[in-house]
Amino acid sequence: MKAQQQRRSKPKDAGRRVKKKISVLAAERVEYVDYKDVNLLRRFMSDRAKIRARRVSGNDSQQQREVARAIKNAREMALLPYTSRVTTQRGPRADRGDRGDRGDRGDRGDRGDRGDRGPRSEATLAEPIESAEVLELGTDLDDAGVADIDTNGDGEA
Repeated sequence: MKAQQQRRSKPKDAGRRVKKKISVLAAERVEYVDYKDVNLLRRFMSDRAKIRARRVSGNDSQQQREVARAIKNAREMALLPYTSRVTTQRGPRADRGDRGDRGDRGDRGDRGDRGDRGPRSEATLAEPIESAEVLELGTDLDDAGVADIDTNGDGEA
């Protein structure tokens, strides 16, 4: 038993005392978290409009559930944003050696065994259909699958 106790080492941060976060709700003695109290709810959101975690905000689990529900209701009512767009100013890019945006792709060599593409096939050069006839249900087809169509309007095919 003593051998097990001697093997255990101290945690790495044993010397550091962690101060317990105090909830904003407890400090201000808020009894009910209202979804319409936007100023209070914004204190529990990050700059990108994410709900802050319990360990960051200092809430207990019940307070965190109330805050999260209120934030979600306020978002649904369009009082709070779902996200906040954060734009950063980009500085000059690293030296690309005058390769431009796409970079130097180098010599790709000849087409080798791939050969020349040549002209397009006849399937891609087909002429568009000028007209098509719609058959009614029950139209009789001959053995070749061709319908007898009345072309001159006299009632006979």
